[in-house]
Amino acid sequence: MGDLKQTPLYDVHVELEAKMVPFAGFSMPVQYPTGIRREHEAVRETAGLFDVSHMGEFLVTGPDAGAFVSSATSNDPLSLRTGQAQYSVMCHAHGGIVDDLLVYRLGEDRFRLVVNAANLEKDWLHLNSQAGRFDVHLEDESDGVGLLALQGPLAQQILASLASEDLDAIGFYEFTQGHVAGAPCVISRTGYTGEDGFELYLPAGRTASVWQALMEAGTPVGMIPAGLGSRDSLRLEMGYALYGNDLDDDTSPLEAGLAWLVKLGKDEFIGRDALIEQKARGLKRRLRGFRLAERGFPRPGYEVSLDGSVCGTVRSGTLSPSTGAGIGTAYLPPDVKPGAQIGVSIRDRMIPAEVVTMPFYTHGSLRR
Repeated sequence: MGDLKQTPLYDVHVELEAKMVPFAGFSMPVQYPTGIRREHEAVRETAGLFDVSHMGEFLVTGPDAGAFVSSATSNDPLSLRTGQAQYSVMCHAHGGIVDDLLVYRLGEDRFRLVVNAANLEKDWLHLNSQAGRFDVHLEDESDGVGLLALQGPLAQQILASLASEDLDAIGFYEFTQGHVAGAPCVISRTGYTGEDGFELYLPAGRTASVWQALMEAGTPVGMIPAGLGSRDSLRLEMGYALYGNDLDDDTSPLEAGLAWLVKLGKDEFIGRDALIEQKARGLKRRLRGFRLAERGFPRPGYEVSLDGSVCGTVRSGTLSPSTGAGIGTAYLPPDVKPGAQIGVSIRDRMIPAEVVTMPFYTHGSLRR
């Protein structure tokens, strides 16, 4: 595995005979012996436990913390109360996406930004290049923070026996600070699966003991460990974007279907002028979901055709365990709407597909 980093749970994954793969500079479990499909089904039916400690965490403090985070992100972090989180994006001046992230308001002048592991260094440099205009302090907490994602209809039942806090009091995209299995923890009702669940931020050195406590509480009701493979199929069924596939430096949030994250009416933020101009000019492409009309696995990079001509490639794709269909995303001309017919080239065959409205799966337990 060379110079790959390890999460605090690396030895646990090896003991569980997980298939370890390089991901974003880490050695991560893509699946356990149960297999991706079973892990996916467990999250939909009971619960799954993910190690996502590879994610990056930046702490922003100081008198200008709110103004700085507002300038750096497209959403409105100043609208958050302490104990609330929001999904957002950071943009380049030209409107392309630096990264998508979660913003947590820990206090009046205290925020935590949770970023993608693959973009950690890029994000850190981007934020620091802007920080000089503000009275703020930035701290990279990533190495000291472990992160577990407990997802599924039974997530609250499992966690309740170990948590110091009343989980009923934590709404969607809200969090509290307490203890889980005796470890100090930020308990956040967020996730990437479309199911109810919690993400737990805790000291890296306590991650293994909390994982073990959750396994002991969850195994009797059907919870199993889940890896990156099922995390990807679960998020795609919900139409959730993945940086590096659906999002990148040259794609704007308007093109990616994330206009709801872009508050053009707020004070200046990086990329605002470019996004206003792009909106006025009109989009040249738009991220759309599609479903294959025949059985197949539309892998990223496969060619997508419209009216007989190649118009792009699959950005995200999988054979959906929940729906039984091949599903995926692609950038298409903006006038191509749900119901339109396209083709996806799979093994030298052009498989017909229909453009559909996302999410692909609509029966999750997520409380909105």
